[in-house]
Amino acid sequence: MLKGKHIILGITGGIAAYKSVSLLRLLVKGGAEVQVVITPAGKEFITPVTLSALSGKPVVSEFFTANTGEWHSHVDLGLWADCMVIAPATASSIAKMANGVADNMLITTYLSAKSPVFIAPAMDLDMMAHPSTHRNIELLRSYGNNIIEPETGFLASGLTGKGRMEEPEKIVEVLDRFFEKNENQSLAGKKVLITAGPTYEAIDPVRFIGNYSSGKMGFALAAEASRRGAEVVLVSGPVSLDTPSGNIRRVDVRSAREMLAACESEFDTADIAIFCAAVADYAPEQVADRKIKRGDMPEMTLRLVRNPDIAATLGSRRRDGQTLVGFALETDNEMENGRSKLRRKNLDMVVVNSMRDAGAGFSGDTNKITVVTAEGDEKSFPLKSKSEVAADIIDCIEDLSV
Repeated sequence: MLKGKHIILGITGGIAAYKSVSLLRLLVKGGAEVQVVITPAGKEFITPVTLSALSGKPVVSEFFTANTGEWHSHVDLGLWADCMVIAPATASSIAKMANGVADNMLITTYLSAKSPVFIAPAMDLDMMAHPSTHRNIELLRSYGNNIIEPETGFLASGLTGKGRMEEPEKIVEVLDRFFEKNENQSLAGKKVLITAGPTYEAIDPVRFIGNYSSGKMGFALAAEASRRGAEVVLVSGPVSLDTPSGNIRRVDVRSAREMLAACESEFDTADIAIFCAAVADYAPEQVADRKIKRGDMPEMTLRLVRNPDIAATLGSRRRDGQTLVGFALETDNEMENGRSKLRRKNLDMVVVNSMRDAGAGFSGDTNKITVVTAEGDEKSFPLKSKSEVAADIIDCIEDLSV
C-alpha cells in the first residue's frame, strides 16, 4: 500500500534516530517517495549524507540553503505529503508540536501538514512518565494526530521501561494499514445514521440534567464510516467537537426527544444505524420557564419521567436489510446487561464497555470494548484510541453481512 505514496519522515534529536535509517529503507523499499526533514539536533545522531543516499533526495533541515539561498517551503511540503511520520519524536519536539513552537523546519512542516501525522515517541522512562509529556501527547492526540505508542524495553540509559521507539517494521505496518483503510470503499453507496454525545434535559432555561459523554466515540465512527465511502448522518447532542471531514451531514440536537425526531426522519433510508449517544433515560416532568431562584425554594424536588428509548423505538420498526448497532456502557454485570439490551432493542450487535476499565469511560481518547452479536458471537479488543476502536467496530458491522 506504500507504493507511490509521498511520505515526510521527520527525525528529531534522540538516540533512537539510528532506527530511522531502517525505517527510511523500509519505506523506500515499499515503493514510497520519502522526503526526510531533520532537526539540527537530529544531525548529531545521524548524518544527512546517509539519509540522502537512502531516500534519493536532499535532506531538509534548515529554512534555506546557506550557500545558494534556496528557500525550503514547509507549506509546499505539507501539501505534497500523503502522510508525515515523526520517528523518533523526543519529549522536546513533542512539546513544541503540542504548543506550536515553530522554531525549526520540522515543526513548521508539521504545523503546515494537510495530511495525517504519525508520531512515534522515544525517550527515557522518567521523561515518558512525566505528567507534562503525558499532557503533550494527549494534546497531540486530541488534535487528530496518530500516536504510535513506544515499547517497554532496554533503554539507552541502561534502564528498562516504557519509552523505546516502536520498531521500524511495526511502524511500516501501521502506515500500511492506514493507507489500506483509506483506500477501502466498502461502504460506498450505504447511508449510515450515527448518534453521538449526551442529551441535555432542561430543568429551567439555565439548568439541565446531563452526563459526561464527550461525543468522541460517535464522531470517530462517523469519520471511519465516511472514510469507507458511506454517506453519514451524524445526529449529535451538545458537544464541543468539530464535524469530521468527509461526506458527513451533522444534525445538532439537545434533548432525547429532539434526537429521536431527528433519527426518525433519517432512519427509513438508512442502511446502518449506530446508536452511540449517551441518551438521558429520564427528563424533568415540568420545565420552568424562568430561572429557579435558590431563595424561592428552600428545598427542590424534581419529578422525572422516562424518555423515549431511541434504539428500541427504531428497532421495532426496522425494515429488512437494515443493520442496527447499540452501545452498553455499564458499571456491573457488563456482558449480561449488554446481551439483554441486544435482545430488548432488536439489535444486530451491541458494543459493551465498562466504567471499571481504566481508559474506557466518558471524555477520554481511548476505549476498551467487547462486541456481542445477535448470533451469540463475542469478540474483545484491548484498550485502543477511539479512532482505532471505530475501525474495529465498523469491521465487525461489515462482518455481519459476510
